[in-house]
Amino acid sequence: MKPIRETIHQLMNRTDFKQRYEAMKKEVLNNQDVQQFLREHQAEVTEEMIERNLVKLYEFAMQSHNCRQCPTLEKCPNLLKGYHPHLVLQGKSIELQYERCAQKIQYDERKKQESLIQTMFIPNEILRASFSNLATDDLGRIKAIDMAEKFALTYEVGKKMKGLYLYGSFGVGKTYLLGAIANKLAERKIPSLLIYVPEFSRSLKTSLQSDSFNEKLDYVKKVPVLMLDDLGAELMSSWWRDEVLGPILQYRMLENLPTFFTSNFDLNRLSHHLAHSQRGEEEQVKATRIIERIIYLATVVEVKGKNRRIETE
Repeated sequence: MKPIRETIHQLMNRTDFKQRYEAMKKEVLNNQDVQQFLREHQAEVTEEMIERNLVKLYEFAMQSHNCRQCPTLEKCPNLLKGYHPHLVLQGKSIELQYERCAQKIQYDERKKQESLIQTMFIPNEILRASFSNLATDDLGRIKAIDMAEKFALTYEVGKKMKGLYLYGSFGVGKTYLLGAIANKLAERKIPSLLIYVPEFSRSLKTSLQSDSFNEKLDYVKKVPVLMLDDLGAELMSSWWRDEVLGPILQYRMLENLPTFFTSNFDLNRLSHHLAHSQRGEEEQVKATRIIERIIYLATVVEVKGKNRRIETE
């Protein structure tokens, strides 16, 4: 779209400028938004002020017309995408200001909300999860949904509150439920971090020799609300259990930071998984310590129901 001033400059260079100028002035003064402004300030606005500020009035008329016919924010034709014009009187001058339109405000709020939800290796659709979209046709899911929603609506940063250990079969909606919690917390300006554990474990191994290892670990320890998805699906090693998972849970336990978990295992099966490494090592005592921290941090809830992944395939 051409700048308004460039259009005016081209008009001034034409031999029929005066005729076109008068036509433009008439168009501007017939604009309903301009007329409303002039009526509101009829005691202060003079003919001289209109002549002197005609370019601003013309820009306002064109841009306000665009706003009334704007289909979406992405297709906004205005000079400043997502901003609508506003005329103000300052002394003896008419000034043009731009403010965010309703669509732009909604877009900015959505982006701000999304920035509060940090994820590692989590599918994008989980970021759109909502309690309103959760199916409650399975009795085995209702308890988990109720407890999750209560947490999301009542938690405040610094408040001592348990998370949830959600376990159950594949596809019953455990990860989606974490996403719904994260989104509701974001609406309330509370940040969270949602991690897919198997990939997180692999990525940490590749960063062992770099500074990013400690940075990642430190961030995960201290985030206000942490969500560990699919715990027990990672390749078990004493390094993962003792140098990563243990310190994370220990820190969060001492600081009373809410922590959520999903797993296909109940705590007995998770304990067996954590006790046996890929090298054939068996360390039940260390596995038990992890389980004790999980119990301290989270309420254990079984999630039952249909495999909804199969339904959507």
